[in-house]
Amino acid sequence: MTKSKKKDFQPNDFVVYPAHGVGRIVSVETQEVAGFELELFVIAFDKDKMTLRVPTHKATEVGMRALSTPDVVSHAMKTLRGKAKVKKAMWSRRAQEYEQKINSGDLIAIAEVVRDLHRADDQREQSYSERQLYEAALERLTREIAAVAGHDEKAAAEEIGSVLVGRAA
Repeated sequence: MTKSKKKDFQPNDFVVYPAHGVGRIVSVETQEVAGFELELFVIAFDKDKMTLRVPTHKATEVGMRALSTPDVVSHAMKTLRGKAKVKKAMWSRRAQEYEQKINSGDLIAIAEVVRDLHRADDQREQSYSERQLYEAALERLTREIAAVAGHDEKAAAEEIGSVLVGRAA
């Protein structure tokens, strides 16, 4: 176990956990598990009312990362402005790919899912599963952009919405 990994994240830091999105490290605690002393990051996901404990030595291995930089956020916004790329594959295959992108924790990949699944008012309605994936991706994108910019999710959602609507015009 390396002690260098602990320095990567500190209590009160916002982090991105791939399967759950943006959370805040509440503390670093030590627990005994199966006779071993384990140092754990305690991460709170307030919106989901969930607490996650991640061993400090496994944090980067499981894909936990710091928030994106403003450069990555601007790249994600540029991605949103692009033209939707919808493959002609079966929906089940595309849904699987979208799910993988959402759970990758990669902000650009999540922005691609939002871009590809966004529907303007004049387009056909989304299916239930399309809407679920779109809303999951949109929520992850909104939370991270809000955390990076330091403002609330409502402002971030409005910014994303204006980009998506502006793209259609």
